[in-house]
Parts: sequence; structure tokens; C-alpha cells
Amino acid sequence: MTSTPLSDSAPPTQHATWRDYLALTKPKVISLLLWTTLTAMFMAARGWPGETFGSGLWLLVVVSLAGYMSAGSAGVFNMIIDRDIDLKMARTAGRPTSSGLISGRNAAIFGTALQVLSFVMLWVWGTPLAAWMSLAGFVFYVVIYTQWLKRTTWHNIVIGGAAGCFPPLVGWAAVTGDLDLFAGYLFAIIFFWTPVHFWALALMIKEEYREVGIPMLPVVHGDHMTVAQIGLYAIYTVVLSLMPVYFGAVGWIYFVSGLLLGAWLLHLSYKLYRHVASGQPAERRVAVPLYLYSMLYLALLFLAGAIDRAVLV
Repeated sequence: MTSTPLSDSAPPTQHATWRDYLALTKPKVISLLLWTTLTAMFMAARGWPGETFGSGLWLLVVVSLAGYMSAGSAGVFNMIIDRDIDLKMARTAGRPTSSGLISGRNAAIFGTALQVLSFVMLWVWGTPLAAWMSLAGFVFYVVIYTQWLKRTTWHNIVIGGAAGCFPPLVGWAAVTGDLDLFAGYLFAIIFFWTPVHFWALALMIKEEYREVGIPMLPVVHGDHMTVAQIGLYAIYTVVLSLMPVYFGAVGWIYFVSGLLLGAWLLHLSYKLYRHVASGQPAERRVAVPLYLYSMLYLALLFLAGAIDRAVLV
């Protein structure tokens, strides 16, 4: 395991702005995480998450801000730890930490402040369990995934991907103060969905990963095994997504939505598999549709769950 120290070899040539600090938090990545958090709140409450409009709105605002800060803090420390490899990859070389615009020390102070403030907000205005779930997601992403698994095994995204499964638990716990079986299913759905989404991306940028020595699945075992694993995890995802219907946690709105959304996810996964199985490389044009749709799949599935549990009380 290697990482760059917090001190920088050269000071930045220009002053960082608030936009540079915002970039440290990876706002594009956080949007889907927040969506699963907020929709989980509606699922937990079976409607508006609060006894009154005002209380529910306040809880949504608190969880949104705290959730963003916690996930953003994880992004900050990820950039600090990965500065050495970020600098070698075209898509990440311009990040504020890898470019030297923001020093490792300043980034660490910023990230720590975000995490502490997030934990306090969730503890005071949410629930203690929500605060602990948020912190657990942060630790899993920074320590388990970034510092340990990412550079050591192709299973990195399978195990480390669990970090992205905590947001719905945060939302659920913020409303109810506890976690039940359905909350566990939300966690599991994202867990099995993550390889489908991330390996589609990894196929497109595998050469960049290869150059910096990151053992992503396409680099270690090639395209054919990667698309086979994507197909397998897509099946897991769809089947698991529909299981809450059997237990009566959701109704027909979610069931129909899950069937339609899942059918297209399987179609795109199979299409990618057939392309590679025919002897052709996993080109960007065939991997991009699955990568983009996987995000839409998760967003719409969670929306369907929120609507279903609000309507079919």
C-alpha cells in the first residue's frame, strides 16, 4: 500500500477558491448517494418523513447537508491518499490535490471539519444511529476501500463498494431510529449493483488503471471475465431487488417498476457480454450505455420504492 504524505513537495502557484474545495468533495458522485438517502427516508416513513411539514422538511435538509458533508469528506481523503496515481491518470490529473493547488494538510483539515460537522448534525437533529451509519460509510470508503483494497485486489470494488451502501441506512435510521429487514435489502441492492456500474466504467478506462498499477478486474482477468461477472451481478441485482415484494414490504408499483427496469439492465449486460464473447474488445460505445443506465436504474428503483410505500400504505 502506497500513498503520498500530507506535506507537498511544492507550494501551489495560485490560491485555491471555494470551487476548488467543492471539487474535493466529488459532487457528481455524491448526487446518486444523496438520492438513495432521501428516497430511503420516504420509504421508512411511508410518506412524508415527519409529523408535520416543517419537521419533515427540516429533517430532509439536515440529512441532505450532513450526508453531503460526510460523503464529501470521504472524497477529500480519497483524493489525498490517491494523489500519486491521480497525477498519472488523465481524468484525475487536474484534481486540486494532485495538481498541488490544495495542500494535503489543508485538504485534511477541510475533510475532517466536514466529517465532524456531519456527525454532530445527524446526532443532534437526526438520530445517533444515523450518525454512526454515516461515519461507518466514511470509514469503509477511506480505510477499507481506498487504503487497503483498491491497490491490492481485483475484489476491491466488490467488497469496498459496500461503502456506497450506507446512505440509505442513514436516511432510514434518521427517520425511524433503527433498521429493519427492508433497510437491509436496500443496502444489499446497492452492494450487488455496484460491480455492474463500476466495472462498466473500468472497462472504458482499464488502460489508465493498468498504467498506474490498480488491479481492477479488466486489468487482472481481461474483458471476457469482466463482462461475465457484470452479467452475474446484474442477475443478482434484479432478483434481490424484487425480493421485498415477496415479503410484503412493497407493492405492485415497485414490482412492475423493478421488472421493467431490471429487464433493461439485463438486456444491456447481455448485449455487452455478447459483444465481447464474439471476440471484439469492450469498446466505449458498448460499455457507456450500461454505465449510464445503471445509474438511472438505481435512481428510478429507489423512487419507485418511495412512491409505492407512500401510496400503498
